[in-house]
Amino acid sequence: MMTTTAAPTTALLRNYRSVRAATMKLIEPLTPEDLMVQSSPDASPVKWHLAHSAWFFETFVLREFLLGYQAFNPNFHWLFNSYYNALGEMPEKKLRASFSRPALEQVLAYRAHVDAAIERLLDAPEPPDEAMRRITLGLHHEQQHQELIATDVKHALFTNPLHPPYLESSLATMSAGEVLAPAVEWIPFASGLFDIGTTFGSSEQDSVLDFVFDNETPRHTVYLAPYSLASRPVTCAEYLSFIDGNGYSRPELWLSEGWTKMREDGWQAPFYWQRDPAAKSGWSIYTLHGFKPMEELSETPVCHLSFFEADAYARFAGCRLPTEFEWEHAASSIELDGNFAESNELHPTPAGNFGGLQQMFGDTWEWTSSGYTGYPGYKPLPGALGEYNGKFMSSQVILRGGSCVTPASHIRATYRNFFPPSTRWQFSGLRLAK
Repeated sequence: MMTTTAAPTTALLRNYRSVRAATMKLIEPLTPEDLMVQSSPDASPVKWHLAHSAWFFETFVLREFLLGYQAFNPNFHWLFNSYYNALGEMPEKKLRASFSRPALEQVLAYRAHVDAAIERLLDAPEPPDEAMRRITLGLHHEQQHQELIATDVKHALFTNPLHPPYLESSLATMSAGEVLAPAVEWIPFASGLFDIGTTFGSSEQDSVLDFVFDNETPRHTVYLAPYSLASRPVTCAEYLSFIDGNGYSRPELWLSEGWTKMREDGWQAPFYWQRDPAAKSGWSIYTLHGFKPMEELSETPVCHLSFFEADAYARFAGCRLPTEFEWEHAASSIELDGNFAESNELHPTPAGNFGGLQQMFGDTWEWTSSGYTGYPGYKPLPGALGEYNGKFMSSQVILRGGSCVTPASHIRATYRNFFPPSTRWQFSGLRLAK
């Protein structure tokens, strides 16, 4: 097996410390009681996220690569297993809020135990390349859980009758009557054959510090017909026109499954929108900074939409959603910059007039029209890690671009996020195509 040099080891340890510290900073505004809430079967308590992300390093790195490693608690091996059936049984997801024990202090001690062991592994003269690759995977796994912590906390605080904010800091809003969003421009792209995905990760010669998920591979060629993308995402004000245009009562705009789901669950607006007679617009929107009148957020990208709502709005606008291949092709030449978690805004920022394609990265995940399947020649990782992405390639829809709660170092043009089409608690919005 190939071994690494001291420089990658040092860089990886620095990255490890940074990502683990970011998780702990994320929970600073929360009380121990906040960390126990599981307000939806789709969500998890923050305390569980803290334990599971440590479990990942213990299970896939330390147990295999650190000689003499002693597990913090043998029961944690099954207690904090999420969905890896190859590793044995695990508790039902909807029961995670019942884990009053282990106590928070034990969970934090578990994280410290794992951190110390990772440091010992990376202090070894020649840590194996495979161990370093799995640590890198574990860091991106933890960043996914940082994003889930933000979305799950937002849902938990919203369901509290007091609707408390996560942060007391200010949020970028507009004054009454101020319009910042530029008119949509249509950015055209010619037809042709284009390479999609990446070859990285398919060779042992690849750097142990660089990273892509297995579902972003292999790189392959697709044909794209001529298409155009909207220069910016759809805003709250524009989506309000869909609501005012009776969009939620027009079956011709909806896919059959979406129409049924919308009526069953009583959707009348994006998640976190509530009717508010005191607001000029008639609506207020719950954010991680608390409720804000919709008119103050009218020019920010609309978010917390299901795929069905995004698709219905696109039909309402006489357009469609882009395919994931159109999205990646368009985004591949754009600088990877945007409103990410590090800005601490934790909400989409108003659309600006920057010219060309705007806000492709950050702000909101953008629904595409593409179902989640493997690329031609796709091969999942060997062993239990093959369950990370591959087994979810059914009944899911692709989103692209990251959101305002995505860590900046976690995203790239080839990144493929995926959720069931009825998912609304994520920061998910849309960009029109035609």
